[in-house]
Amino acid sequence: MIGQRESVSGAHFAFTDRWGGVSAAPYEELNLGGAVGDEPGAVRTNRELAATSLGLDPARVVWMHQVHGADVEVVEAPWGDRPAPEVDAVVTARRGLALAVLTADCLPVLLADPVAGIAGAAHAGRPGLVEGVVPAVVRAMAELGADPARIVARTGPAVCGRCYEVPAAMRAEVAAVEPAAHAETSWGTPAVDVSAGVRAQLDRLGVRDLAHAPVCTLESGDHFSYRRDRATGRLASYVWLD
Repeated sequence: MIGQRESVSGAHFAFTDRWGGVSAAPYEELNLGGAVGDEPGAVRTNRELAATSLGLDPARVVWMHQVHGADVEVVEAPWGDRPAPEVDAVVTARRGLALAVLTADCLPVLLADPVAGIAGAAHAGRPGLVEGVVPAVVRAMAELGADPARIVARTGPAVCGRCYEVPAAMRAEVAAVEPAAHAETSWGTPAVDVSAGVRAQLDRLGVRDLAHAPVCTLESGDHFSYRRDRATGRLASYVWLD
């Protein structure tokens, strides 16, 4: 259920795999995405199971309506009965409030400054990399008092640069914005490495404590991959502070 979990100075990071839930095929088992065609009741149960396994209150998890952009929302509480806003990053100064990102090949980026008590989470696919969602979330955290030099950053399972094949023109467009994302597949065709691009962005912003989950979602049968399966579930990544 929880494929990876880490705690650093009161900051907590967790990434799910696809197992331990109640969803039926093609979303089996732990689909946490509510907009992929799965039964809503199964998704609610899965979200409760995942949160409980992390010691979180499911009602204290903040989800986003992700749209592959770079908008950031500062949050102080869950949305309640309101629909989640169309954003791809959230930031909070509320300890105990968990921020969640949904992915199935895109890169989940989790950030925390344990000293300032500021956490952030971003959904960084190829469009978000180009739009600058990661710099945007770091700036939003800094406006609340975070120091990039203190930020702990963890990125989760995502399609790797060896597998993320794109047309040559698309690779050129991405590389024009972030040269570090220029890549080639293992079979010799143009590719984009979103993880490498995000690492470069974070490094330029002064974030030094960065670790990346060494899992390619397309290659791993333990993780959902939209590029591999199309009709599939979504993984979740969580960050929160004590």
